[in-house]
Amino acid sequence: MTSAKQLKLTLVRSLNGRLKSHQQCARGLGIRKIHNPVTVVDTPENRGMINKISYMLTVEEA
Repeated sequence: MTSAKQLKLTLVRSLNGRLKSHQQCARGLGIRKIHNPVTVVDTPENRGMINKISYMLTVEEA
């Protein structure tokens, strides 16, 4: 079995004052707090949300 590729996301800028759609992207990815890493599966849907809020994130392969 091959496991799906994982990405480690860390929020490095605040969600305060951001567009609602950007805040919802962060929530959809499971991001809650700054500097609290989360792991997500590398899917096209997740990639789209990551690209939209890339200015607030650091992304690493997990």
